[in-house]
Amino acid sequence: ECKLLAAPSPKQYEFARLNLTYVITSKRKLAQLVNEGKVSGWDDPRMPTIVGLRRRGYTPESLRLFADRIGVTKSDSWIDYSTLEGCLREDLENKAHRGMAVLDPVKLVLTNWAEAFGSDGYTEACTQPALPHSAVAEGQTPPADRTFLIGKEVWIEREDFEEVPPKGYKRLFPGNVVRLKGGYVIECTGCARDAAGNVTEVHAKVIPGTKSGTAGADSVKAKAAITWVSVADGVQAEVRLYDRLFAEAHPDAGGKDFLQSLNPDSLKVVTAYVEPSLAAAQPDQKFQFERFGYFVADRLDHVAGAKPVFNRVTGLKDSWGK
Repeated sequence: ECKLLAAPSPKQYEFARLNLTYVITSKRKLAQLVNEGKVSGWDDPRMPTIVGLRRRGYTPESLRLFADRIGVTKSDSWIDYSTLEGCLREDLENKAHRGMAVLDPVKLVLTNWAEAFGSDGYTEACTQPALPHSAVAEGQTPPADRTFLIGKEVWIEREDFEEVPPKGYKRLFPGNVVRLKGGYVIECTGCARDAAGNVTEVHAKVIPGTKSGTAGADSVKAKAAITWVSVADGVQAEVRLYDRLFAEAHPDAGGKDFLQSLNPDSLKVVTAYVEPSLAAAQPDQKFQFERFGYFVADRLDHVAGAKPVFNRVTGLKDSWGK
């Protein structure tokens, strides 16, 4: 008995809880979001639950990196949500295969296609690496290249055309030349509009002999390269553009109604076009949509080759810090 009394008494160490901006972790308040239909369920990709983070596209490696980076402390502090997103980008940078998607499509018609290649129906294969060379470790076998078609008509982003361009604009406007990434250099000639004045088609001429990867690729200098998806083999997809669930960094601080801080733009659903390699993705497979950020094939709703559904994981950089 004396020995037991002489032994050191147990000691309890308490560490501060993890406080993350733009997030609430109260189970009562999370249940309220679910019960009132503010989110689709406990696995909604905007929810800070394990199933929500998994469906959003967060990887175990990114969460471990986040834990290592913030460490532990005995004093209360707030960790900015961008730190978590940065860990995810760092993990996916060398893992996520690249692909092109057009989220706000308008059709680009290459009006001299038949003249250049003999037929309006002619298509040609283009290739691009699945991962940039810098992402492939020395001695590692790089993944197979992506292959997709180019033809007379392709989808481009609506913002990639301006009939009257602002200062410094380098993409499509009448008389300007740009490169279709992985394809040909083209020269914009104009557009077609509907009765309301909306642009329905962009018109351009293809410049033969300038295809990427060929001897004449650099024969015509283009100041910009734009992403695109061919009408010939592009696949329509549902893309869910998730963002932070709350618009305020501390949505429930000071006892205020956290529902008033909900971000009305935390989810936008668009109909996009994606290249064939993306349409063939398996559920939970992660990609970098070139220029847009990281996306994941939805674990529940995505059906490879039949019903592509992608969730935005995070952008290429922190847009909330601006």
